[in-house]
Amino acid sequence: MSGIAGNGCEIVVPFNERKSLDEIETSLRKTYKKHIWSKFVRAIKDYKMIEEGDKIAVAISGGKDSMLMAKLFQELKRHGQMNFELEFVVMDPGYHPQVKELLISNCEYLNIPITIFESGIFDIVDKIAKDYPCYMCARMRRGALYNRAKELGCNKLALGHHYNDVIETTMLNVLYGGNFKTMLPKLKSDNFEGIELIRPLYYVEEMHIKRFIQSAGIWPLNCACMVAAKKIGNKRYEIKEMIENIKKDFSDVEKSIFNAARNVNMNSIIGWEKDGVKHSFLDEYDVEENVGSDESTEV
Repeated sequence: MSGIAGNGCEIVVPFNERKSLDEIETSLRKTYKKHIWSKFVRAIKDYKMIEEGDKIAVAISGGKDSMLMAKLFQELKRHGQMNFELEFVVMDPGYHPQVKELLISNCEYLNIPITIFESGIFDIVDKIAKDYPCYMCARMRRGALYNRAKELGCNKLALGHHYNDVIETTMLNVLYGGNFKTMLPKLKSDNFEGIELIRPLYYVEEMHIKRFIQSAGIWPLNCACMVAAKKIGNKRYEIKEMIENIKKDFSDVEKSIFNAARNVNMNSIIGWEKDGVKHSFLDEYDVEENVGSDESTEV
């Protein structure tokens, strides 16, 4: 069941009745311990995303991913062993009033103390990036969030990108960008000194996020962008559909794509770029013994 909130934004209404806040919070550490809570904690530990004394700006868009991330951070602060501070930040890019009202209502129910700031990004993007609004919008929203995090004295900005986002971004770059780049679990900002971006849902699969949201009875926002609603086609959705079709014959395809970025064999790469400098396998081809495999893996 779903409805349209005035500006082309689809609001997905879960089938289940809304649970109490206590039930929602408890389910994260019990019902969803294996597929959500443990993977959230493991990603933070594996990639050293949080350190003692951190002040983290948790970016909330109102979608399923950021709402879950906010609750996970609250649970980690309540039950974890580290001392850190949280700021729950909502950047309003130009939401329709009904959409904004729903977002605020959800956060109030979930006991997420948000601070909202306006940016007007939707209007700007509609004027300057009519053909490719999503890319420009994402960049501008990221910049606005970095700036707000710095104003609040935060040293980290947390975004709700999940496991499937990593996979889809990798394939987008391979198929449409002609390069091999993935979505990193954390990175330092080039333009905002002292701010580090972290992605604590890095290991969490989207299907489990959806199940949690539906079970909790929360009404998340799918997309609040009227600009994107006017456009036909979205490459990320095409990639998502392509992967789903491949899974019919190769069930582990997502795992293979995700692991590919962790298992790059530099002896079998033609070229790469590091710190803005391009390199070729020929640079060292005659300098040292070629140790690459001569066995073809072509089909």
